Amino acid sequence: MRRGEILRHRPLRALLAAEVISTTGAQMTWLALPWFVLTTTGSPARMTVVMIAELAGFAVSGLPAGTLVQRLGARRSMLGADAVRAPLMMLVPVLHWTGHLSLAALVVLALLLGVLGAPYFTAQKVILPELIGEDEQTMSQANALFQGAIRATMLLGPPIGGVLIGLMGAANVLVVDAATYVVSFLLVVLFVPAGHATPEADDSRGILAGLRFLVHEPLLRIWIPLFVAGDAAWQAFFAAVPVLVVERFGADAKIAGALFAAFGAGALSGNILSFRFLSQRVDGLRLIALSVPFQAAPLWVLPLDVGAAALFVAVLVSGVANGVCNPSIHSIWTLRMPAAIRPKAMAASTTIWGLGLPLGLVVAGPVLSAFGTGPVLVGFAAVQSVCMLGVAAASLSARGRMQQPALAMD
Repeated sequence: MRRGEILRHRPLRALLAAEVISTTGAQMTWLALPWFVLTTTGSPARMTVVMIAELAGFAVSGLPAGTLVQRLGARRSMLGADAVRAPLMMLVPVLHWTGHLSLAALVVLALLLGVLGAPYFTAQKVILPELIGEDEQTMSQANALFQGAIRATMLLGPPIGGVLIGLMGAANVLVVDAATYVVSFLLVVLFVPAGHATPEADDSRGILAGLRFLVHEPLLRIWIPLFVAGDAAWQAFFAAVPVLVVERFGADAKIAGALFAAFGAGALSGNILSFRFLSQRVDGLRLIALSVPFQAAPLWVLPLDVGAAALFVAVLVSGVANGVCNPSIHSIWTLRMPAAIRPKAMAASTTIWGLGLPLGLVVAGPVLSAFGTGPVLVGFAAVQSVCMLGVAAASLSARGRMQQPALAMD
């Protein structure tokens, strides 16, 4: 499938629109829900409890989500999640307006929203091959298109949420998010064709089948811990940014915002490069091996005593490399999983990622309090360098194994 055919693919465009609308709403809620809890209760501790409840729901339902998506199919799983999440989200402002919103009710609603997020996220990852097939180049181009659009919503969602909170209040922003679930549901039900549940192979039965597959898959069993460690390190960096700005730049919030935006802007540019040029010309594993070291290398600028502009450029360049390699990473990650076990394997990898991601914050908090940003930024650059070089080496090794039969025939 050529790039033009991907852009004209009607179900794909509907799915893309649904993802953009839903993700924009989710990004607004990422700001609005904590803001709502904080402003209505006046308690940062209660705000944190609600945030933890949603993350806990996502983690607990990760593995069962694979079985659910396996049985229902990706499309039906997405529709079911959106159909339930819309009224659940709407309950928060309704209970607040009627005076019936307790902390216990809010925690339960957040937990349920997290539980429903896991099957939706898993289905979101496995539905693309159902729509466009198993060709790696086509998948990489489609992933670049999706990631570019979603990166744009990640840049726009929080600012839009902040503006809307100021204009209409946090409770009404949650109503807007509930509406985005409804719009996403309608787009999928009207324009994305009915898929089918994936039949289970004999060795894919049981809730732990996805984990067993990942342990034995030669590339993913190396990739997954490296990417989890790398993403946990990014969480440590994001926690360090406000402290860094206070230490070096007189608590100028504009600099903090620019550093947060730099990576997203770079990644969006890299997604465009991948979609328009690179994914058609360079095979996925080679593109990953060539680009991931450049995601880590600029980060060594961060511990240096340099100006804000240099920090911005370093994070921007790292983001470009990330945007170049990520579509191929996501495509190969998905296609390495056989269709008969893909939902369970994807859910298992998502669960591992969800459990590992907070580790960066667990480490960064005490270090920032005791020593400031220096050790955190050095550790961040070091972890990224080790992980990305490991990813590059594993990718080249996997590429070599794929070429061995052809070489032997020659």
